[in-house]
Amino acid sequence: MYEVFFTYRIEIAYTIAIALILGIFQFILRKAAHKVGKHSEINITRTRLMFKYINILVLIIAVFLFSFAWGMGLDKLSIIFSSAFAVIGVALFAIWSILSNITSGIIMFFSFPYRIGDKILIHDKDMPIEAVIEDIKAFHLHLRTEHGELTTYPNNLILQKAVTLIKKDVYLDEGKDSL
Repeated sequence: MYEVFFTYRIEIAYTIAIALILGIFQFILRKAAHKVGKHSEINITRTRLMFKYINILVLIIAVFLFSFAWGMGLDKLSIIFSSAFAVIGVALFAIWSILSNITSGIIMFFSFPYRIGDKILIHDKDMPIEAVIEDIKAFHLHLRTEHGELTTYPNNLILQKAVTLIKKDVYLDEGKDSL
């Protein structure tokens, strides 16, 4: 055991340092997302979704840094990551609408002016929708119409259409707690 530690002492030290730095980085990002969510009164489930995105980002950075710390050169890392990103890029191009909905969900987390419980009108020329926002997910909104119908509306479309706020937090007006 001593020989292994002595042989790889520099790599182990880098690994510990990277783990500590990434742990602090992840903590800061999660605190910031939580603070934005709390300040903007965003539902906790949406904040937890941001936590998942932060975890994925930190994991990708960790794989890159740990590979580099354990002796994989930049030339080998660049080949591996460029190949991986090429495959991911082709896959994401094939499913670009999912990627655009996720990106829209992230944008909506930080700057969407409407909240769960707000009654909105989406000005869609083909089918205008007047409904209450029941939930905001990673890919779509859950909208409840006056007739009780549940409509899912893609996040990327909600950012492209004009939206009018009809009534702020309908659930509180009805005596219910906000979701």
